[in-house]
Amino acid sequence: MTPSIAKVDFIAVPTQDSARARAFYVDTLGLRPDPSSQYEVWVGDTCFGIWEPAALGMPFAPQKNAHIALHVADVAEARAELEAKGVPFQGDTLDTGVCHMALFTDPDGNDLMLHCRYAPPREAAAA
Repeated sequence: MTPSIAKVDFIAVPTQDSARARAFYVDTLGLRPDPSSQYEVWVGDTCFGIWEPAALGMPFAPQKNAHIALHVADVAEARAELEAKGVPFQGDTLDTGVCHMALFTDPDGNDLMLHCRYAPPREAAAA
């Protein structure tokens, strides 16, 4: 029997400096701080839990190649706003034919992206 998984409860965001990470997610990206937890921030109904692996005796390693897709209404506009705040992006904004994506990292090197779907998903080809 497989477990009945209903949702994602939180995304763990590893850092070497919790205060710096919180400032980036709240002040730079504009995520909503949790009123009862200093190191939790929210995107809609999804919690980002900022944690320091070293505090638990674990080595730090940034999350790579699993970009957290942060929905924005306009990727070009949001990218320009973040670039004005000093956030560097990796390459040009991508256009997949159904969405725009702009890749960047947080101060610890965790992979993130700005994302906006502008077309419905492609229908599977008839068999």
